[in-house]
Amino acid sequence: MDVINLSYLVSSILFIVGIKNLSSAKTARKGNQLAMLGMLIAMVVTLLDKNILDYTYIIAGLIIGSLIGVISAKRVKMTDMPQMVALFNGVGGGASALIASVEYMRMTGVPELDLSITLLLSLFIGTITFTGSYIAYAKLQGTMTSAPISLPFHQGINSLLLIATLVAGVFFIMDPLSPNPFIFIAVVSAVLGVLFVIPIGGADMPVVMSLLNSYSGIAAAMTGFVLSNNVLIISGALVGASGIILTDLMCKAMNRSLTNVLFAKVGAIAKGEKNKKQVTRYTPEDVVMMFDKSDSVIIVPGYGLAVAQAQHVTQELSSILEKRGVKVRYAIHPVAGRMPGHMNVLLAEANVSYDNIKDMAEINDDFSDTDIVLVLGANDVINPSARTKKDSVLYGMPILNVDQARTVVIVKRSLSPGFAGEDNPLFYENKTMMVLGDAKEVLTKIVQLLKE
Repeated sequence: MDVINLSYLVSSILFIVGIKNLSSAKTARKGNQLAMLGMLIAMVVTLLDKNILDYTYIIAGLIIGSLIGVISAKRVKMTDMPQMVALFNGVGGGASALIASVEYMRMTGVPELDLSITLLLSLFIGTITFTGSYIAYAKLQGTMTSAPISLPFHQGINSLLLIATLVAGVFFIMDPLSPNPFIFIAVVSAVLGVLFVIPIGGADMPVVMSLLNSYSGIAAAMTGFVLSNNVLIISGALVGASGIILTDLMCKAMNRSLTNVLFAKVGAIAKGEKNKKQVTRYTPEDVVMMFDKSDSVIIVPGYGLAVAQAQHVTQELSSILEKRGVKVRYAIHPVAGRMPGHMNVLLAEANVSYDNIKDMAEINDDFSDTDIVLVLGANDVINPSARTKKDSVLYGMPILNVDQARTVVIVKRSLSPGFAGEDNPLFYENKTMMVLGDAKEVLTKIVQLLKE
């Protein structure tokens, strides 16, 4: 038993060090590898500790699961990474709910009070995570509208379902051998997961992703108590705590509370609101002329860059400008893209130097001394309305000070508003050069012209 606990301790240390390394793009790969090693040790030791007589189904599951994981990792596009994370969160929550259900069916006597409570929590949180994550996936994938969906008396329905769950939980604790309360909680939890996510707009999806991630960790920790497995308790608690911390950081980055994110329905576009303003359209040739006269450039990547798969040509543009003596850096807003760190992952894939990638706090004061800011598909995170328009859903959200640069080049497919549904006045300023089109196509043309 001492060897088992010592192995679990080693796994736990590897998890902690791994998460620590995830805080920096430079060490993120190492962090993943350490956490993977910790999980491998935990899995092997747990299987050996349980004295399993037949490994047939376990080996089959490992082979099938590994194949699915490898194929998915190889084939998934970087633009689809948020959807994959949502699926992973859902799988984690679903696994916890299934284990709780299996353990309940295995019970032959009346369980202790603590076991009954952790069984219910594992089922409740795991099921909410499962259905909520798949709704998040549908919103990210586009199979469901990313705009908020709100039913009549939506929050009232949620409150009633929560109360019903608590009542059913009390009945279960009083008579745990009766399956009806357990089944009722499973069904209601599944409905709550759906109702929890559908009223949240696409603008807040990064926060939802990190919150659901924390839920999957909490569910895993509860399952650890059910199984009396220390390493599962620790790993679940680590994921749950880190997810909550990340959620808090994301909310602070938007200067909003978590309740505002969950219940404010950001992303609903006012009916009848039409943009009648006009912009002057520029061409790649115009942008090249500006680059020829610039000494400093800041690139602001957004989801449009991810959709166009333009990270590699963006890095090629950076290299060309740097060879000409231009100082080039990248500015990353904490909620850019559709999940935390989305832009960092894309840029890392294109081998952008970590030293050139700056977060908002590092670079925001430098925009006023920058010749050109090149915005690639970003919108809400550069919208000046966040500073001045008090009735805007973005009001109070810290933004990148793009509008303070001498010239702003915005490459965007159209003038449509971002996920928040708020028109961007920066599009219409005299210093702004709007180049409408696919980011990859526009940048490829710019690169060709610079090479001539």
